[in-house]
Amino acid sequence: MANILVVDDEMGIRELLSEILGDEGHAITLAENAQQAREARAAGAPDLVLLDIWMPDTDGVTLLKEWQRDGLLTMPVIMMSGHATIDTAVEATRIGALNFLEKPIALQKLLKAVQQGLNRAQEVARAPLAPPRPAVTTAMPMMDSGANAAPSAAAPMFAPPPPPMGNGSRMVHAMSQGESAGYTLSFDLPLREARDAFERMYFEHHLGREGGSMTRVAEKTGLERTHLYRKLKQLGVEPGKLAKKGV
Repeated sequence: MANILVVDDEMGIRELLSEILGDEGHAITLAENAQQAREARAAGAPDLVLLDIWMPDTDGVTLLKEWQRDGLLTMPVIMMSGHATIDTAVEATRIGALNFLEKPIALQKLLKAVQQGLNRAQEVARAPLAPPRPAVTTAMPMMDSGANAAPSAAAPMFAPPPPPMGNGSRMVHAMSQGESAGYTLSFDLPLREARDAFERMYFEHHLGREGGSMTRVAEKTGLERTHLYRKLKQLGVEPGKLAKKGV
C-alpha cells in the first residue's frame, strides 16, 4: 500500500481517482487547491502525487517549482490536465515531474503511470543505506505467494453435488477462501438469479485471493477494468471490504 496525494480542484476527478486507487489498496489524501496540497506535504512526504496543472489559486506548475525550490520535491509527481500545451508538459517534466496525463485520463494509463511512479520511489528508497519502504517492497511478494500457493491452500473447494432431492432439485455448495460457512447455490433459482449468485461468489473469491487488487482480478478474470467496476457495482460486491478479509 502506498500513500498517494491527489490534488485537483474538480470534486468529480478527486472522487474518481480516490475510488480507483483506493480499490488498488492505496491510502489516498485529497487536496482541492495548492494550499491544501502544501499542508498535506508539510505533514509528510507522500509516496506519489497526482497534481492538476490548472487550479484557481496557484497552478500545479508553480506549486511544483515551489517544492523544487524548497527541497520538498522528494517524491514522484505526475501532472494532470485537460488543457495543457506540449510546452507546459515539457516545462513540468524539466522541473521534476515524472509523467504527464491528459484528461480525460484513461484507466490503464493512470494505473500504469502510478505503478511506474511507485517503482521509481522504490528505486530511490533503495539507493541510500536505509532499507527500502516496506509498503512497496514487501506487499506484492506476499500477494504473489498467495496467488501461486498450492490449490489445497488457496483455491476454493467445490464439494460434489449431493444426490437429487425429492423434487428433482440439486444444491451446489462452494467454500470461499477464508470463510467456513461458504455459499449455497440452488439449481431451482431462475437462471438470472443463479447466474448473479455464481458471479458474486466468483468475483468475491478472486478479490479475496488477490488482496482486493482490481488490476490483478481483471487479469485473472479476463475483464477490462471499466467493465469489471460496472460488474461489481451491479452485483453489489464491495472490493474494499473483501481486501480487508483477504489480508
